[in-house]
Amino acid sequence: MQPLLVKDIRQLLKGKLVSGLENWKVRDVIYYNRHEHTKRYTLMFVSRDDTINWTAINNKGPSLVISDKPESELKMALPNTSVIKVDSLVQAYWKFIEYYRGLFQIPVVTITGTCGKTTTKDMIKHILSKDQNVQASESSKNEPRRSLPYLMGIDDKTDAAVFEHGLGNSGNIKHQCMIYQPTIGIITTIGVHHLDGCGNLEGYIKAKAEIVDGVKKGGTLILNADDENTKKVSLHSFKGKIIYFGTDMKADFRASAMKFVNNGMKFLLHVSNRTYEAFIPGYGEHQVFNALAALAAVNEMGMDIEEGISRLSTYKNMVRHLEFAKGFGGSTIIDDTWTNNPTSVEAALKVLDSLGEGKNVILVLGDINRLGNFEKKYHREIGTMVAKRNIHTLITIGSKAEEIARQAKKDGSKADIHMFQNVNGLKEVLEPVLDSNAILLIKGPMSSRSMINFANSLKKDN
Repeated sequence: MQPLLVKDIRQLLKGKLVSGLENWKVRDVIYYNRHEHTKRYTLMFVSRDDTINWTAINNKGPSLVISDKPESELKMALPNTSVIKVDSLVQAYWKFIEYYRGLFQIPVVTITGTCGKTTTKDMIKHILSKDQNVQASESSKNEPRRSLPYLMGIDDKTDAAVFEHGLGNSGNIKHQCMIYQPTIGIITTIGVHHLDGCGNLEGYIKAKAEIVDGVKKGGTLILNADDENTKKVSLHSFKGKIIYFGTDMKADFRASAMKFVNNGMKFLLHVSNRTYEAFIPGYGEHQVFNALAALAAVNEMGMDIEEGISRLSTYKNMVRHLEFAKGFGGSTIIDDTWTNNPTSVEAALKVLDSLGEGKNVILVLGDINRLGNFEKKYHREIGTMVAKRNIHTLITIGSKAEEIARQAKKDGSKADIHMFQNVNGLKEVLEPVLDSNAILLIKGPMSSRSMINFANSLKKDN
């Protein structure tokens, strides 16, 4: 964080110093009871409904409390704590964020999408970090409550920032955009997820579309030209620049001749009547799409395309994102236990189509959560997708995933199908069929520690 003088903060918020000193500098900012207070020199926004532990705050002092509680309650502060009373905490909070974000005239990229946002974010960071100081969200920890700490990670040494948006409910992305004020917004793809918080697919698309109005005036939107749900996003209110990526001929960053090679994907990139040869570590056409979005973003930020392609070729794919490993009996294990939704299942199956040709194909699928009233519908659709493929063994784990198995059977799948409630007994079914001709894809939610551990147990190095 860029240190700020308490006196300057008080004047900015038009607050009243109730107690303490104002000649010291704040070096961290939190919202009390939403974020953990771990550092000295911390500013905390305290709601009038919060119960304040003054002793704990004081022990980590100097601390600054900003609140709209009655002045009588705020005079209880201890010597190591400064207190500023404001008329409205909400107004003070947003005024502070507006001021702090305005201190930095840097490119800020934010990314949403059902799949690919963490990978695309990490690709952008990887490309830029060779010669720039980049502030980025950590892994896929993208919940709205993390947005304030991520913003506070920007200081005068930061050259660029890239964050991903978490979406649990409608309004989440709008809230995060108000904090980040992105200059570039990316929608990777819109599939199906979080229907419990958005009501239905239309509500989910609308929630994703909040990024359109969230990009700063004159900013840039980067959109998937091939994605049908993204095409449903209204762009009438957007006044900035729009860049499309994909395989569609209208895409500004267009990929062609995609092919699986050792450890990744080769493809041709077409931009402004020029063609470039490119390679991205990690398998699947979806990985190429992530690369297209990342290259479009860094090019918009001023980077030469050839330099971006060169840097992207050394990107290290994320763990448990279609991660390949040698398994028992010389088998190939594909660990995709990072996240689980219908869109990512389809992408994984497409990888299996290409790499499983002529192999003994084994598919292990876990429950998909957060589908609300559409839970059975989308599990059944996956069962139909599975039935159309040359899957030799299908194993489902969990009561929701049973719908996949039942629908696959109904649709005439020739696979040997097993249904488990958990991983117990699963190894006994798998070990006899794991040999050098076997390729096993295991896909489940990151919330399932048992599936993650089981995937690791199948790998020869563990």
